[in-house]
Amino acid sequence: GDTAGCTFCHTSPEERCSTCHQRHQFNPVIARKSEQCKACHWGKDHRDWEAYDISIHGTVYQVNKWDPTQFDMSKKFADADYVGPTCQYCHLRGGHHNVQRLSTVYTSMGMSNADRGAPLWKEKRDTWVSVCDDCHSPRFARENLQAMDEACKDAGLKYTETFKVAENLMLDGMGEPMPKDLAPDWSGQH
Repeated sequence: GDTAGCTFCHTSPEERCSTCHQRHQFNPVIARKSEQCKACHWGKDHRDWEAYDISIHGTVYQVNKWDPTQFDMSKKFADADYVGPTCQYCHLRGGHHNVQRLSTVYTSMGMSNADRGAPLWKEKRDTWVSVCDDCHSPRFARENLQAMDEACKDAGLKYTETFKVAENLMLDGMGEPMPKDLAPDWSGQH
């Protein structure tokens, strides 16, 4: 169940191009729109779309996406001068198709507390800052990256605390939130 959302995009090579470019309308203009990422990166297992959509960048995109003077999707990214970034503008920089190359790892899949001081992470973080400094100062980008680190640490602590509460409930025999002898039936009756 944990990997079911991944298999659609990550195990079928014939789907990789058409996931973004659409099989029946292979058009870079369509593939440059943030909604194309939403096909896979939303919901329970990938909350990326929701995070982008409610961010300042996503809000700017949603408000201005129909105005070709603000988002001219017919231009290549190298020539684009968007009023705000789309997913692709940052993650597919230079026309490459390796989305992970220009990202940091913030995930619920065990990587969120990785050693960010390791050389691999320093390189990724420096690259991440270089993406942001197209529009922002490097200091601004580094401060936001540090804020995300702190948020991940806080979330990790809350996650651990939650599991400790659940473990204690199990040890106290309270693991089942609604024991069968007290569970209401479909009509709300006991």
